[in-house]
Amino acid sequence: MKPFREFCGVFGAYSPRSTAFELIFYGLTALQHRGQESAGIAVVEAKDKLKVEKAMGLVGENFSPEETSKFKGEIGIGHVRYSTVGTSSIVDAQPFHLNGIAVCHNGNLVNYLELRRLLASKGVKPVSTGDAEILGHLISLEKPHPDADAVVEALSQISRLAEGSYSALCLTGKGEIVAFRDPYGFRPLCYGMAEEIHFCASESVAIDVCGGNMLSNVDPGEALIISGKGVERVRFAPCPRRSHCMFEYVYFSRPDSVIEGKSVYEVRLRLGENLGKTYGCNADIVVPVPDTARPAAEGISRVTGVPVAEGLIKNRYIHRTFIMPGQQRRENAVKMKLNPLKAVLKGRSVCLVDDSIVRGTTIRKIIGIVREAGAREVHVKITCPPIISPCFYGIDIATHQELIAAGRRVDEIRKLIGADSLSYQTLEGLIGAIGLGKENLCLACLTGSYPTPKAQRLADKMKGKPLPKSGFRYIELEEAV
Repeated sequence: MKPFREFCGVFGAYSPRSTAFELIFYGLTALQHRGQESAGIAVVEAKDKLKVEKAMGLVGENFSPEETSKFKGEIGIGHVRYSTVGTSSIVDAQPFHLNGIAVCHNGNLVNYLELRRLLASKGVKPVSTGDAEILGHLISLEKPHPDADAVVEALSQISRLAEGSYSALCLTGKGEIVAFRDPYGFRPLCYGMAEEIHFCASESVAIDVCGGNMLSNVDPGEALIISGKGVERVRFAPCPRRSHCMFEYVYFSRPDSVIEGKSVYEVRLRLGENLGKTYGCNADIVVPVPDTARPAAEGISRVTGVPVAEGLIKNRYIHRTFIMPGQQRRENAVKMKLNPLKAVLKGRSVCLVDDSIVRGTTIRKIIGIVREAGAREVHVKITCPPIISPCFYGIDIATHQELIAAGRRVDEIRKLIGADSLSYQTLEGLIGAIGLGKENLCLACLTGSYPTPKAQRLADKMKGKPLPKSGFRYIELEEAV
């Protein structure tokens, strides 16, 4: 099976009278947790002259803040990627430079194949296998070298053609950034300033590190145009309902980010408090799986009085194992990434806290590591409810068959992962901890109920069917669409 991958991070900056490159570098570095496969930067060097550079690997491996002389534009965008659709290659790295614009995005298009066929019928053959290029072609199809007004006009049409998630940035050759978000607002996108400098980013933390303050979100179905004329907000599509991804709060976003007005750290703290109140904690110590589970462990401890202990030490030079390419590499990386503190774990009853269980392979490895270090018991608490259905909106949860919780009772899962007990967050506890209301969240991977119609039909059609191919997502299979 493919690993559990993150999606992407986008960042844009307009810095009047100075180069934007250094700010983009720092913004992308702050978003590195959202994608470690490739990185790219695009700037406008002169009217209708865009410079785009992309590379495989981390931001700091391929760019340097001292390279400002190579990127002289005042306005630009950048991207960090891990593939959820497409392949792991430089061809699929973003931003895409085509027809006088540069485009980068975070999300997935549910009707990806349908849109490729539409472009083919108009004589356009994408060179990549990712859906960000699809989005860019749709923007510039009718009017090459579009200005911001033409981009917004195209987005109105795209909102009727494309189903799925897209929080994206479009850089025009006229020196404009158009930041836009799909009508459901699945993926986050925010805006901020530092004096006269403007920023757009997937997470507020990227604005923070550049010395700016987050001022607002880009609303679902809204485009925010940044240029020398100032900032303009334009609605290009109505919002049927807000469907913010719950997993941004549980796992993906940095704890020091604010998403839709909610502190990610505080949400995770409340998730832990809910677990403590619901199940108690019959253990000697609470041990978080670093790093995302730390606030939840603190919450459990606050409620139950059981102390938090650092029983697992993280190697800071190993990247997030969920986004390692290849199952065997991912499993080996768990052992490289986490080392047990035997002095803390030996002879103890351990409450092991993690953010989620998707396939079950990682938590099983971690439980084994804790037991080998001498733990007497391992009681697992998970801050997210059971994941039972695939995601079509940007998280690499591809099929029903790969999900350990799909069709299994909690005690069956407990036995498979080798825990003495297993406690999941309740759906009500998750919704309450986030604090946006059930009606404003996408909970499809937890409930099987999807906000958009094509995703629902696809999930219903493929549930229980044998996989026609391995290593693919439903939305990439002709026989599934």
